[in-house]
Amino acid sequence: MKIIPFLVLFGFLFSCQEKPEKIIISRSKYKEKLEGFWLGQCIANWTGLITEMDKIGNIGNIKTGDFYTRNDWGKEDLPNIWGERKDSISSTINFVFKDTNEIWQADDDTDIEYMYQYLMFKNKTSKLTPKQIQKGWLKHIKKKEENYLWVSNQAAFDLMQKGVLPPETGEPKINPHTEMIDAQLTTEIFGLFSPSHPEIAIELAEIPIKTVARGEAELIAKFYIVMHALAYRINPNIEIKKQTHQLSLDARRFLPDSSTSAKIFDFVWNLYKSDISWEEARDSVYNRYQVNQKDGYDITSKNLYCNGCFAASINFAASLVSWFYGEGNIKKTIQIGTLAGWDSDNPTATWGGLLGFIYGKKEIERIFNRKFSTKFNIHRTRQNFDNDGIDDFDHMTNMGISVVDLVIKNLIKGNITGKNNWVIPQH
Repeated sequence: MKIIPFLVLFGFLFSCQEKPEKIIISRSKYKEKLEGFWLGQCIANWTGLITEMDKIGNIGNIKTGDFYTRNDWGKEDLPNIWGERKDSISSTINFVFKDTNEIWQADDDTDIEYMYQYLMFKNKTSKLTPKQIQKGWLKHIKKKEENYLWVSNQAAFDLMQKGVLPPETGEPKINPHTEMIDAQLTTEIFGLFSPSHPEIAIELAEIPIKTVARGEAELIAKFYIVMHALAYRINPNIEIKKQTHQLSLDARRFLPDSSTSAKIFDFVWNLYKSDISWEEARDSVYNRYQVNQKDGYDITSKNLYCNGCFAASINFAASLVSWFYGEGNIKKTIQIGTLAGWDSDNPTATWGGLLGFIYGKKEIERIFNRKFSTKFNIHRTRQNFDNDGIDDFDHMTNMGISVVDLVIKNLIKGNITGKNNWVIPQH
């Protein structure tokens, strides 16, 4: 697969038609999609947390019980690699919901994205500076106690406390964890700040990504950002499977063919097209990458803790299994992601947020046939925010819309019409 010019990305949407010079997007409809992003991300994050690190593979031939299968949905949650059960969340593997009288709790899949949006809004900027990022991390992340940082995020935070500024905090010479998954957790939202312009979304996220990632982890983070930037165009009422698959194929064009991440994508995509089950695809991922170390994935040879179970690449492979086999169905995608293994809350949070954005909050409520809490407690994991950390999706998405306004005005060079629409120049 060759890397082709960005203009081709929109070909499937406007095939055989002349592309308009401008794109018109309703700000009010986009706001409802952003509410779906936060809701979908919370549902998927907390569902995936039940099985986080339960199944990471034992190097050798796969045996029964090494990984979950679809038959485990609704059954007992087993201990993770630390011997812990997530009974405080759910004793069984099932969807996690918060009723309208409850509050969603922040986790590491949502809190740094929340912080970056807040910092952009408060600083009235379309692009954060290294100093603003450092200042935000030092103010809003606890230095002691449980601060919900791990691997590369924790290393970057330690460096910031010593006066090191991003992106130097992500330099492999001083941060040994830059191949880990951290950038995926913290930067996807930048794609939503730049609808229809993924190259600008990547520009917005460049320093935040490099705060914690390099190499394949950096490429993978950009892949997810591109998907989020292009997701606005999907109509969930028609051929959702085809559209969501095309969305990922378009983002694949941003991955250099020689990269491990591109080879992982192609391998999992071909597994899906071969009509084997998602469990067989997941097992093939385990054998190819953790056992046989193909396509430049050499984590196993490094003898890392838990065999690099937090690594960006193996979790990228697992996430693609849930994305392809989920086929745009948010329930199915979250279920597969939860059962697929490794750092299971992260891929589920990613896809739950993206599909939540695609469908919007009201449609998620219809799909699950219930109302959900719209309150969010950022102070579970972070500190020094307004209102003792209690926020709600309406306020959070109003901040998001204001950030998109800045990006469209300053970087995309679009404008807002009197009808409350964004008018965005097309490529």
